[in-house]
Parts: sequence; C-alpha cells; structure tokens
Amino acid sequence: MTEIEVPENLRYTVEHEWIEQTAPGVVRIGITAYAQDQLGDVVFVQLPAVDDAVDKGESFAEVESTKSVSDIFGPIDGSIAAVNDDLDATPELVNSDPYGAGWLVEIAVPEGTDLGVLLEDMLDADAYRAVIEG
Repeated sequence: MTEIEVPENLRYTVEHEWIEQTAPGVVRIGITAYAQDQLGDVVFVQLPAVDDAVDKGESFAEVESTKSVSDIFGPIDGSIAAVNDDLDATPELVNSDPYGAGWLVEIAVPEGTDLGVLLEDMLDADAYRAVIEG
C-alpha cells in the first residue's frame, strides 16, 4: 500500500475529515487523502449555503464519486462561514489537492466556544494514521 499523506498540522475525525483552524473561531474542513482515495473520482460536491447551521455528528454535505455518495459530517457545532465555490466547476480538486484547493467549507464556532479545546479532542496525525492502518 502506498503511504497516504497525513499532514501533521491538521486534526482529524474517524469519518476521514480534516480540520484546520484558519482564523480565531473559524476552521476549514475537507476530506482526507485516504477518504478521496477510497471514494475514487469525485464528480459532484453538494455543499451547504453560507450561514447554514452545522451540528456535530450530523450530515451537512455530500461528495459524489464514480463509486458512491458519501455524507460529510459536522466535526463541530457552528455555522457555515465560507464554501469552496471552485468545487462547482472542478469537483476533482477533492482528489487532486484534498488538503489545499479541494477544501469543502469553513465553519465558524459560536461565540464563547473554546476552539482550542475542541481541536485538542480530535485526532492528531498519529492517531488518524492508526485509524486508517487499522
């Protein structure tokens, strides 16, 4: 098996999403290299609208590939601060650059939320590697 890229600077979920803090109270979300590899060629991404609510553990988006349709689950509670509109025309960015241009959404956490604590509770790179290596 080829070594799957797992950047050290990100946090992860067991649902194969990555999380990166981009500003105070804001995180960027995408799917991992492992997830996009399992999905195959991504052909469509359905994202929520800006200001839509996101509930931790609940589906808020879908990624459709040549193999299947996969739900994207909220890693935290918050609201959509930004969506990656580039995915409308080029959903394959999820495959070619999952940790860069293939990001999905940015989520703003509610005022007063300690984002640092939420991120500490998520998987680090080593823990995520253990999940995918099974």
